[in-house]
Amino acid sequence: MIQLIDITKSYPSAAQDILVLKGINFTIKDGEFVAIMGPSGSGKSTLMHIIGALDTPSSGKYMLDGHDVSTYSSKELARIRKDKIGFVFQAFNLLPRSTVLRNVTLPLIYQRVSKKDREARAKEALMSAGLDEEYFNHLSNQLSGGQMQRVAIARALVTDPSLILADEPTGNLDTKTGEVVLDTFKKLNEIGHTVVIITHERDVAEHAKRIIFLKDGLVVKDEKIR
Repeated sequence: MIQLIDITKSYPSAAQDILVLKGINFTIKDGEFVAIMGPSGSGKSTLMHIIGALDTPSSGKYMLDGHDVSTYSSKELARIRKDKIGFVFQAFNLLPRSTVLRNVTLPLIYQRVSKKDREARAKEALMSAGLDEEYFNHLSNQLSGGQMQRVAIARALVTDPSLILADEPTGNLDTKTGEVVLDTFKKLNEIGHTVVIITHERDVAEHAKRIIFLKDGLVVKDEKIR
């Protein structure tokens, strides 16, 4: 599904360009559950932006589902994000005064799915994410942190993306609630979804089946843990 070949990323500065990624190489197969782990400054956020088609590399090649997206235009990258990638963020990024259903159906509006099909698919995604039906018509700001993250997971699932990309998905949750959310990712992976989690915490990374370690813009270890 994902192949990164000699990926570099640099940013201009007054003195000289700052090289953040220094030649990243790895492959993630369809159906894998992978954590990308590293300390602050390791380059994992920059790498997440490239994997999520939010940015392009300075050099190298990024293959997603057999397509070289490393040279895509902004418009083409937006299409990739809409059709192939489901994002789950640390801050949830929900519309606070909209219902749970409205939050989850929103991506389908942009895909011009009919209202009937939108609601059916949203309910299915919410149930897959483990949220009880009694909450579907609640406003998102009436939910607990764990419930909001489940809504965010459902929103990522609703377009049936090739990849679920989660950036520090338990960062705003207590330990117990974080475990529940990570178990949700495990269950989604067990039924066939490809899941990639970005984290700086070892105990979070160990919920995945493989950990790719970054340090100073390089892959320093690639470990299968189960």
